[in-house]
Amino acid sequence: MSDRHQLTDSDPRTQGSHVEPGGSVEEKAPRRRRGRRIALIVLLVVVLLTGGGALAGGLYYRSVDKSIERVDAFEGVPEESRPQVEAKGAMNIMILGSDSRDPESTGGSRSDTIILAHLPKDRSSAQLISIPRDTWTAVPKSKEGRGGRDAKINAAYAWGGVPLMVQTVEKFSGVRVDNVAMVDFAGFKEIIDALGGVEVDVEKGFTTKYSLIGTRTFEKGRQTMDGAAALDYARERHAFPDGDFARIRHQQQVIKAILDKAASGGVLTNPAKLNSFVRATSDSVAVDKSLSLVDLAMEMRGLRGGNLTFFTCPVKGTGRVGSESVVFPDPARSKTLFDAVRRDSVPEILAISGK
Repeated sequence: MSDRHQLTDSDPRTQGSHVEPGGSVEEKAPRRRRGRRIALIVLLVVVLLTGGGALAGGLYYRSVDKSIERVDAFEGVPEESRPQVEAKGAMNIMILGSDSRDPESTGGSRSDTIILAHLPKDRSSAQLISIPRDTWTAVPKSKEGRGGRDAKINAAYAWGGVPLMVQTVEKFSGVRVDNVAMVDFAGFKEIIDALGGVEVDVEKGFTTKYSLIGTRTFEKGRQTMDGAAALDYARERHAFPDGDFARIRHQQQVIKAILDKAASGGVLTNPAKLNSFVRATSDSVAVDKSLSLVDLAMEMRGLRGGNLTFFTCPVKGTGRVGSESVVFPDPARSKTLFDAVRRDSVPEILAISGK
């Protein structure tokens, strides 16, 4: 997800989007860059679930950690404009996702998925807050002079790469971003197939408009999905009246299903299997320069999938600004939520989210 594909503020691809704007306009990455496609899975499975047991072997995993691709996430981010740390020891990781192989993608540089992952000081749980990509908010001006106006939140990546995305999410939430990870959701297919499929409870039967096989019909109820089916399920938005909100829910479902399968399928308890998993995905991670996945995994060795909570940032609804279809945040409820995150008050976070 190099910044070399950034769009300018005047580029027509950043203006007047369709009803489901904010959609990825990713250019096809070189084959060698596809490794980062399952960064989120590595981050959550290896960091949030594995813990110290299998990783305590040490030297090999340290070498893996050193080989992980790094991005300069905070370059040029003015310290004086950043939120202050209120709860020392807690950690907030911004996870940026795209789907470069989505049939609807047409090239460009946007972030389809924005998740703020809160890891409390005691590392006993994790709360993952999805911020809708079309959220209408103030985007600060990048060092190149792009932005500096209200726009959909994911425009920040197009105008100023990861650093401007950090500034925008911090300005929007009031929460200081400690670390950054990047992912291509197209990697769901490979990792799910490696796990032998996942169990997903389909909330409503539907037929996809875009699919890896043309069209695909999902029946209501719990079912096992292979990688291609799960990817189609996580991508679909046109079949639902709430569009992108349904896609956010389905992405969260699939992430949780992957975590549950990895935890129950012997990957985490079998050092050989875990070693193979990490070896196969070690070149898939793109994180900021200061994040050590191994050190964090050691800290979080007691965490399990049941302690992960997924929810979506409060919104008032959708509407239009000029020719753009956007999501309007709920300022009061969002402020209450992010204040709780800033103070590391997990009970309040869970209460606000209704979990």
